[in-house]
Amino acid sequence: MKHKLILTALLSGGFYMANAQQGAKPEDTEKWEPVPKVVTAGKTGSEAPSDAVVLFDGKNLDEWVDVQSGSPAKWDVKDGILTVNKSTGNIETKKKFGNYQLHIEWKVPANITGTGQARGNSGIFLASIGKGDAGYELQVLDSYNNKTYVNGMAGSIYKQFIPLANPTRPPGSWNVYDVIWTAPTFKADGSLNTPARVTVMFNGVLVENNIELLGPTQYIGAPGYRQAHGASPIKLQAHGDKSEPLSFRNIWVREL
Repeated sequence: MKHKLILTALLSGGFYMANAQQGAKPEDTEKWEPVPKVVTAGKTGSEAPSDAVVLFDGKNLDEWVDVQSGSPAKWDVKDGILTVNKSTGNIETKKKFGNYQLHIEWKVPANITGTGQARGNSGIFLASIGKGDAGYELQVLDSYNNKTYVNGMAGSIYKQFIPLANPTRPPGSWNVYDVIWTAPTFKADGSLNTPARVTVMFNGVLVENNIELLGPTQYIGAPGYRQAHGASPIKLQAHGDKSEPLSFRNIWVREL
C-alpha cells in the first residue's frame, strides 16, 4: 500500500508539472541575440584563428620589446623558431592585454643539460607588471624525468599551484600550452576587487582548472595583490641558468 501511495504522488507531481507547461511553446526558450561573431578556425590546433593577434609567426619580433629598455627585442629568430638569448634579458609584447586565450609552443634542446630548475628554465608571465620577473608566471621547464619542487615544474603557476598532471614531452619535442587568462580587477582605492584566474591545457591535458591566483609570482615569501594594474603585456623569461636555451614558436592570442 505504501508503494502505491508513493507512485500515486509521483504521478500526481508529473501531472502537475505537465499542466504547468500547458500553453508553453518551444520558441519561448529560444534566444536569437546577440549573434556570436564568425571566427574562422585554424586548419590545425597551432594555426591562429581569424580573430587572433599573432605575436610570433616565425618571421620577426615586431610585436616584442626588451623589458628593461623598451627597445626592440633581440632574441634569435631562425627557421621559423624563436630562441631565448639569455644575454639580452626578458622580452614582452608591445601590446597590453586584459582577458585572453593564448596559444604558445615551446621546446628544450635534445641535448639539454642540468638538473632541477637549471634545466631548460623559462617562464610565460601571463601579465607583466614590472621589470625583471614581476608578474604572474606559468612555468616553463624540462619536466621530463627531471625532479624538482612540484609547484615549480612545467605547467605549474610558479610557487603557487601544482599542475594536475605532467604531460611533458621528451627533450627535443615541442610542447604546447593553451591558456585562458582572466585578469584581476581592482577597486578605485587600489584594493583587489576580483582575483586573477587561469586555465591551462598542456599538450591537450588539463593541468590548471580555472584556479584563483593568490597574487603575482613571488620567488621568496607568500604571494599577494600588492599593486593595482590594468591590461598588461605578456612576457617571456630569459632565465639565468646555464643550460642550453629553449625555443618558442606559433604564439598567438585572442582577446576575450
